[in-house]
Amino acid sequence: MTKNEKVPKLNKDLYEAELEELQAQLVEMQEWVKQSGSRVIIIFEGRDAAGKGGAIKRITEPLNPRVARIVALPAPTERQRTQWYFQRYVEHLPAAGEIRLFDRSWYNRAGVERVMGYCTPEEYRRFLQQCPVFERLLVDDGIIVLKYWFSVSDKEQLKRFKSRLTDPMRRWKLSTTDLESITKWEDYSRAKDDMFIQTDISEAPWYVVESEDKRKARLNVMHHILSSVPWERVELPELKIPKRPKSTGYRRIDRSLQKEVPDFAATITSERMPARYVDKEDEVLNGESPE
Repeated sequence: MTKNEKVPKLNKDLYEAELEELQAQLVEMQEWVKQSGSRVIIIFEGRDAAGKGGAIKRITEPLNPRVARIVALPAPTERQRTQWYFQRYVEHLPAAGEIRLFDRSWYNRAGVERVMGYCTPEEYRRFLQQCPVFERLLVDDGIIVLKYWFSVSDKEQLKRFKSRLTDPMRRWKLSTTDLESITKWEDYSRAKDDMFIQTDISEAPWYVVESEDKRKARLNVMHHILSSVPWERVELPELKIPKRPKSTGYRRIDRSLQKEVPDFAATITSERMPARYVDKEDEVLNGESPE
């Protein structure tokens, strides 16, 4: 395959079949984490519009939200800005039998905060010095730490941004900071390179996920998680549905005394069926990403 030749997109039917299989294995992994009392941290970082959110969504879709929880923190408060930088992340670390998926993490300081000037040079220097120590402490305490960087080309990122501008379901994903990343592409590249040099440690290495094709990226990261966590199938307790006991005379209250949700579904007809939403970033149209 030549350098300029496009890599074919993954077939949708093949993708969905493999996705279902990997999700089933993630459910089994979750049971092992729960029963073994393991603690797992999965960090998702990368370019804006690189597909982190879509990957997290497919990973957590079949999982118990009490076991596998997404951590997506807003901008720090004024009080949090005066704390030790890692302090607000510590409270979201997993306890025994829990998985935490960080949709962006403490690495904000090495990326957007550095490039956009939201932290001082001294704060940035201190972060690079402390981060490897912090992560080694986590691993030394028995926590499994996986770090993924989603990589996407500038051309593909721009296509996805343009798609979101006209997609009402994804418009919320765009912010002024996201759009500024277009003009600061090389700044973010340098920041990522420096971050890797300082924080790609043997105890918690970085893994790059190529995400020009989102379907491939999702399957690849899910498969890697399953191969990186030392899980095994666990025997689940046998459950038996009991027989319902005989009635003791209970009578349901009259429906007229309750407020019910109107039956909107009964008004839907084929004549007024709304157009099906198509995720332009996921659907392959003529083999091209959306312009």
